[in-house]
Amino acid sequence: MVELHYLYGKPSGQGALRTQNSDFLVQELLPFTATGEGEHHLLHIRKNGLNTAAVADMIAKFAGVHPKEVTFAGQKDKNAVTEQWFGVRIPGKETPDWQQLNADNLHIISSQRHSKKLRIGALMGNRFTLILRDVSGLDDIQQRLEKIRQHGVPNYFGEQRFGHRGGNIAKAREMLAGKKVKDRNKRSLYLSALRSMLFNSVVSARLQQHPDALLAGDCVMLAGSHSFFVAESWDDVLKQRLASQDIQLSAPLWGRGLPLSQGDAREFETAVLADYGEDLDGLEHAGLSQERRPLLLFPQAMSWTVVPEGLRISFVLPAGAYATSVLRELLDYTDVAERRWQQAIAEKEAQQDNKQA
Repeated sequence: MVELHYLYGKPSGQGALRTQNSDFLVQELLPFTATGEGEHHLLHIRKNGLNTAAVADMIAKFAGVHPKEVTFAGQKDKNAVTEQWFGVRIPGKETPDWQQLNADNLHIISSQRHSKKLRIGALMGNRFTLILRDVSGLDDIQQRLEKIRQHGVPNYFGEQRFGHRGGNIAKAREMLAGKKVKDRNKRSLYLSALRSMLFNSVVSARLQQHPDALLAGDCVMLAGSHSFFVAESWDDVLKQRLASQDIQLSAPLWGRGLPLSQGDAREFETAVLADYGEDLDGLEHAGLSQERRPLLLFPQAMSWTVVPEGLRISFVLPAGAYATSVLRELLDYTDVAERRWQQAIAEKEAQQDNKQA
């Protein structure tokens, strides 16, 4: 894995994240409202310590439908409190009493009928409310919060994308080398991880080598959309649009076809990825197409407050963005839940080694 560049230098402040699940609250934001009729049911659920798949399975069993009839807009962490949307198709049946699903770790916030299936990715964004404990270097952290609010952070894919010790990258390369992976979801996960690693590499190199420079041929994206165009040269109008965040610089999500950037920008991106020839070729042959993702991430509605526990931070990110990318620029944090999980894995591996000895 590449050592990623810090936009504001490596943080000096420290703190603990996810000491308990309630320290990490995520609220999904839908871009639509329920129609109030139809064979689909939209469930707004608050869950604590449960992963998305487990809740989907609970819904399917309760409603008496096949698991494929239960959908969700996005996966959410188990070690968190999340307010998440689920969809369930129940044709020709009465509305279940969804409140019977309520338990200590699950609460039905609302339920409404809807005319369409809830599909993966159908989110406007996520609101995060985080509590950092055992905080040191508070002055540096607050200065960085102001910088982040104004100038954003690198739009890196978070570490969770890459699996335990970056294992998804190794599995992707094994798969591209010929190893069969029957599970379609795992194949997609491994390819996405490899693609994400290459994206992170380009973003890191661009911010390190050209932190303020605009390159001829930059592929720029319209804010809030996947539309893009090539800036063959940078005039004052384009520079002003970039400054106002109407357009954004981007980096490649690799796939088939020519890179979408041109000129100096394409030359730079090609040079960064020159050592990843086998990975690039594998992604192309896997059927993925060239796409782009914004270079920088701009959290919205940012606020922070010093609280008895430490520091409470709130912000909104677009779908597909990672809160850990914001935190990475903010402080040197310890993810307590992740550390516990890593310790549990290490203990399990040690037990297996002892049995084999």
